[in-house]
Amino acid sequence: MNKLNILVVEDELGIVRVLERTLTATGAAVRIAWNGREALACLKVDKYDVVLCDLGLPDLDGHELVAKIREDSDIPIIVLSARADEQDRIKALDAGADDFVAKPFSAGELLARIRAAVRRRSPTRGARRIRFGELEVDLDRRRVVLHGQEISLSVREHSLLTLLAQSVDGIATHRQIIERVWGREASAETQSVRVLVGQLRQKLEQDPSTPRILRTEPGVGYRLTKAD
Repeated sequence: MNKLNILVVEDELGIVRVLERTLTATGAAVRIAWNGREALACLKVDKYDVVLCDLGLPDLDGHELVAKIREDSDIPIIVLSARADEQDRIKALDAGADDFVAKPFSAGELLARIRAAVRRRSPTRGARRIRFGELEVDLDRRRVVLHGQEISLSVREHSLLTLLAQSVDGIATHRQIIERVWGREASAETQSVRVLVGQLRQKLEQDPSTPRILRTEPGVGYRLTKAD
């Protein structure tokens, strides 16, 4: 973790000190945002590898902040909160958080969760630009081109397409898609996956009702194939 740049969104001084000590001991660079608006400002000017976010912020509700971040970025977000109620966990994950860690937490568990969240967002192949026939996914520039035309995708659509492009033989299971797009403990179901796949097909396929690029693997998930 010695190269990670981490944004901590927390207004409790004691927790901030613990997080700074824990994270900097691994070699990570840590930036503190004391409220939601400061966090959004930080994300506009600097690049971070992961966001650690409390729910009880003085200005924005933590769920609202997660949703706002997720509108423009697929950066890993881990919620840290004393609210251990199941509904709070579900709401945070549905808003776009990748993981939820209840306070108090152990340093070892938190670091493991951070590594796992960053790993899920990191490419599994060496290539930073992946081609499937006439479809090209540029991982660094978050740019998708089909038949020479750039396609605009939402954050979730891009996360799904990136997962498919990075997966062995272009195949991703329903569970892999849910974990990548909604988070490991998300309450999303296969119907949510089908809806997202349908949205992506509308942008990739000439005839979404007869897909030739993003195909269904019955009982497994979905496969990315070469565009004709």
